[in-house]
Amino acid sequence: MDRRNPATITLISCLILASQLAISSLALASDEAKAEYSKKGADTCLKCHDEDNEYPVLPLFKTKHGELNDERSPMATLQCETCHGPGGAHQKKKKKNKPKAPIRAFGSKAWTPIKEQNSVCLRCHNDAPRNYWHGNAHESSSVGCADCHQVHVRRDPMLSAKSQVNTCAQCHQKQKIEFNKRSSHPVRFAKMRCSDCHNPHGSFDDKLIKTATKNQLCFLCHAEKRGPLLWSHAPVTEDCTLCHSPHGSTYSNLLVKRPPLLCQQCHSQAGHPATLYSGTGLPTGSGTIQRKFLLGRSCLNCHSQVHGSNHPSGVKLLR
Repeated sequence: MDRRNPATITLISCLILASQLAISSLALASDEAKAEYSKKGADTCLKCHDEDNEYPVLPLFKTKHGELNDERSPMATLQCETCHGPGGAHQKKKKKNKPKAPIRAFGSKAWTPIKEQNSVCLRCHNDAPRNYWHGNAHESSSVGCADCHQVHVRRDPMLSAKSQVNTCAQCHQKQKIEFNKRSSHPVRFAKMRCSDCHNPHGSFDDKLIKTATKNQLCFLCHAEKRGPLLWSHAPVTEDCTLCHSPHGSTYSNLLVKRPPLLCQQCHSQAGHPATLYSGTGLPTGSGTIQRKFLLGRSCLNCHSQVHGSNHPSGVKLLR
């Protein structure tokens, strides 16, 4: 076996991560086997955790986690203790001036370590969308599943476009600001959500995008820009974000700069039949492009097919 092959290295890494997860799960199960479970399961928990309790759980029975007739559901096996661990000591009457015995808790402020919390969720949620959780940006930053997801509610906020964006924005403040700029994707109107482009549970990309490249992601919606085209604009085939800011921009069409400044990052004035922009103001006089051609769409007034052209005479992206 050639260990220098990237595919082989990836396979070995996945096997190592899978074995580590299996070992941690076995250790967790071994510790729980020694503890005492409640005799009446969820019935014992519901004596306290009703709608008036600080931690109500009744809405759980409106979700898949609380489905008694589905063998995949926690409630169909050890019920509450499937996730929270043995609660025999926890459900006993507490002594005066002493807190109850702790039970596995979830959330950023819980006493249970984040790694242990996540391992409980990954016992069941170990399918394809979460294959790259280990080592991704969220896992490396000690983000817990319960930091984003809520189980004891009728509908997880992450399943709703508006509430999902609000949850992500708690950490990603810069992106939240960009979504409110004059030109942006319709995220603030709940017509798009973060998970339309990103997989928060991990991907091969450092930005957690759902596809292998940024362009492939953009082409999911902007298929007309995909090509192949007879005449292609190099930045388009390389990376859409060279010209566009994906989360939002103060310029139209999500551009990172306004034309002609954007175009002049690559296109020198020397190669043009007339002066475009000198930096001291709009050009005037003979030998320069008339003022009106630099207003409005600027360079795009002439080079309208900026993403590429299929016209036989479209080498300059004019038609």
